[in-house]
Amino acid sequence: MGGIKVYISDELEGKFRETAMKLYGYGRGSLSIASEKAFTAWLSQMSKVMEAVNSVDDPVEAIYGMLSHVKKTGVELQHEVRRLRAARIGRYRKAASSRL
Repeated sequence: MGGIKVYISDELEGKFRETAMKLYGYGRGSLSIASEKAFTAWLSQMSKVMEAVNSVDDPVEAIYGMLSHVKKTGVELQHEVRRLRAARIGRYRKAASSRL
């Protein structure tokens, strides 16, 4: 059986210990059982993410054609986004100045 030493915040450690002991008892091994279950769940979740990431061979090819229905050119879209961002920044500045 292998061992891993990890450093986590005191708050997280306290919550983990409390929950592990409530679930698996206050005897020896409760933290090990909870840790193993946590590692297993994390690895399962991350393996799904890694499969999704690795399944895309060419990211450009994966998104190719997604905007084919849009009639504007790339430059026109860039200008429109610039105008939208400027308007949004103006609203944020106006809201921030009214709070002062």
